Amino acid sequence: MLSRALSAYVIGVDAHLIEVEVDITSKGLPHFSLVGLPDAAVKESKDRIKAALKNIGFSFPLKQITVNLAPADLKKEGSSFDLPIAVGIVAAEGIIPSGALNDYILAGELSLDGKIKPVRGALPIALEAKRLGLKGVVLPNENAAEAAVVSGINVICMESLPEVIEFLGGISTREPFTVDIHSAMVESSQYEDDFSDVKGQEHAKRALEVAAAGGHNILMIGTPGSGKTMLARRLPSILPPMTFDEALETTKIHSVSGLLKEGQSLLATRPFRSPHHTISDVALIGGGQIPRPGEVSLAHHGTLFLDELPEFKRNVLEVLRQPLENGMVTVSRAVATVAYPARFVLVAAMNPCPCGYHNDSRHQCTCTPSMINRYRSRVSGPLMDRIDIHIDVPAVPYKELSDTYSGEKSGVIRQRVTDARDRQLNRFGADRIFSNGQMTTRHMKKYCTLTDDAHGLLDAAMQKLGLSARAYSRILKVSRTIADLDRSENIHNHHVAEAIQYRTLDRGQI
Repeated sequence: MLSRALSAYVIGVDAHLIEVEVDITSKGLPHFSLVGLPDAAVKESKDRIKAALKNIGFSFPLKQITVNLAPADLKKEGSSFDLPIAVGIVAAEGIIPSGALNDYILAGELSLDGKIKPVRGALPIALEAKRLGLKGVVLPNENAAEAAVVSGINVICMESLPEVIEFLGGISTREPFTVDIHSAMVESSQYEDDFSDVKGQEHAKRALEVAAAGGHNILMIGTPGSGKTMLARRLPSILPPMTFDEALETTKIHSVSGLLKEGQSLLATRPFRSPHHTISDVALIGGGQIPRPGEVSLAHHGTLFLDELPEFKRNVLEVLRQPLENGMVTVSRAVATVAYPARFVLVAAMNPCPCGYHNDSRHQCTCTPSMINRYRSRVSGPLMDRIDIHIDVPAVPYKELSDTYSGEKSGVIRQRVTDARDRQLNRFGADRIFSNGQMTTRHMKKYCTLTDDAHGLLDAAMQKLGLSARAYSRILKVSRTIADLDRSENIHNHHVAEAIQYRTLDRGQI
């Protein structure tokens, strides 16, 4: 007898429908054949399914069983096909009506006692079921919360294979799992770190506020222990609150990567990713034999922090060019070519020299000029071109460390940042860009209107500081953001003056 169940396979961050066809015949010797380009994990499902069916009291058919995973030319991997294959075998034996399997996508890994274990990518699978107009999905209990944020479909959560068989066979009923999206957004949007925790460094805090308001990449240069990492970790807390669409897109990426906590439905805090400087280019950008999202995609809609920037391998840093430019990463492998979203704010930190104490009044620098030049040249010019703001982060004196004043809270700064971002969204609505950091030359000509005084100041700065053409465009972008924070349509001289001080540490002037 022939049966057909529905499952899904995640490629990139999107799920694709897989038809699980099961044919059982009594002719010939008993045999279990699994076809459709399965990998080792899928092939091993035969043994898990046999043991699970036996241990729940089902008499496994000693017949010729052929299972086809269609489309057959797409390589399948993972253990999520255990459940649909097992249900397909039961349906082929006539225990479940074949029509009952056409309304739900099934996904789950089976343990040997028939329990259903969680799988990756439950949220994309639920979105695919909605796109196809299906009734719903049948998933393990642990995956129900993330799938239930998709409205318009029934999310049926199950603990064991017998429960699935009884539900699909019409013996029992099960209420769909539901999630209050508003409550989920509120509960998961709280940040543990706050800007009020940082003593001193008011100049750096202001620079990070400008970076957050305009989506500008930023480089912090300072001695060890000056607070660069502490400041970077608090940047997500002043970024605008995530919209539901942003939360959904970010949650999809973390769902595919298996990074969602058990019972977590949405990731409503902006992610902060801080990879070690020994990371490989594949781990940073994504890929592998079976492509997976990298750190740049896990930082989507959030912050990617690269501490000790010159210590990263040159080839690792160079792969950042595409995501910084386009907000996307394209990974091409033999099995597939996938595109991952990767729009983030890059925050980088480095010491001024190899020993870390160049120009520090409290420590003696032991580096020669040639050592300092070699250290700084590890970061290529093309990458520096994509960093709008360079700031110096000096060591905090004892007086500021011991001061009881804690500074502004993240919520206060976030409100100013959100207001500035709203102005940018209104300005760029028809241009499909979302912040000043994404402006092209055409946008700068149209939207960066300088007053006469600002023109004069910028001209003098270009001459006296010897700033390059790329520094000129960065100053315009940052000035536009500062003016937005000031709720000004035109860019005045004090906006330009503040932007210029964020470029005095330009390449060769650190």
